[in-house]
Amino acid sequence: MDRPRLKIAFVGDRFGSRFGGAEAYGVALMHELAANHDITVFAREYDNACGLKLPYVHVRVWSGWPSWVRVLLFAIKVRRMTRRGFDIVHSHANGFCGDVEVVHVTPVRYNWRVRKLPFMKRALSHISPRVQTYLRLECLRVASRPAHRTVAVSGLIAEQLRQAYGDSLSAPVIPPGVACPPAIDPIARVAARQALGWSDTDRVCLLVARNPLRKGLPTVLRALAQLPPQVKLLVVGGNAGTREFVARFNHGELIDRVHAVDETSTVGQYYEMADVYVHPTLNDSFGMAPLEAMSFGLPVVLSPQPWCGFAQYVSHGTEALVMSDPENAAQLAEFLQRIDTEPGLRDRLAQGGTEVVKRHSWVEAARRYLALYDEVLAERGAGGV
Repeated sequence: MDRPRLKIAFVGDRFGSRFGGAEAYGVALMHELAANHDITVFAREYDNACGLKLPYVHVRVWSGWPSWVRVLLFAIKVRRMTRRGFDIVHSHANGFCGDVEVVHVTPVRYNWRVRKLPFMKRALSHISPRVQTYLRLECLRVASRPAHRTVAVSGLIAEQLRQAYGDSLSAPVIPPGVACPPAIDPIARVAARQALGWSDTDRVCLLVARNPLRKGLPTVLRALAQLPPQVKLLVVGGNAGTREFVARFNHGELIDRVHAVDETSTVGQYYEMADVYVHPTLNDSFGMAPLEAMSFGLPVVLSPQPWCGFAQYVSHGTEALVMSDPENAAQLAEFLQRIDTEPGLRDRLAQGGTEVVKRHSWVEAARRYLALYDEVLAERGAGGV
């Protein structure tokens, strides 16, 4: 029996792959669901270059407000907009509108009530309107109630939710998927390198991030300084601040070996021209970029847990090289040197990455979300779908 088409409201602050991993997750998932269901996007911004054209409702919030006020107003507005006319409200934003709420980042309550904090900082948080607003919104978001589900995008986030809200909060884990790209065009690869002034014999490390400094750029630069001149670094998502940081680093000695390009929705060409993906992140609930790199056959070096949630899904030495500490530049340099000089290791990591990719598909993620939708609808009294 065919599944009836659902009317789904997708809620997120911004909709587009270029905005970051959480946003790319939403785009890819809705792309999978849009073939069989009617989806309307509610967001402050929609990137038309994301490759998915869906009905879009612009949620207007004045940019002059402080961030916590914007989040609160967005939550109130989108709740009112989505209360009628939809079978499922699927939210990736902090608020209280969603039937299915997907948590991508470290929970607010975990940051302010579980982690160790200086006494004064914790005390002031109890009277801070900003912190109290975020805490209250999140509490409403994850509160247990019929016809409602909270989803974590990684085991790390699920554990943090448990510590923050207790064992009574059940948050199934639905990690990101990845789409297998077309075969790499060797001619296009060479042309892309030449456009940056690099040759096919250079060894290109890639880092894709909206905030490269938080994703480990300083560690990568320190590692790069320990490696031969033919080892280069390409940063996708680097803005003027990133380029200025690179220019100042080590008195600018690495400036000719590093190239930064602006954030883009079409990252594939950069994965194709790279030799290895580096991800010594300081904060990633999952980490979609390393998974995408694996789909292009790249060996990956990444941070361990709890800095990178994706680390729990790979085996060190066979599927990726997992660092002992995200700021250990000497170890990162050693790992990159080994990948470059040990063909057997490179091949083993590439093959292992292929196996990781097979375990993460958007088809499977969509199937699991549809199962949650069924549960929500059944509990609401609709009798399932």
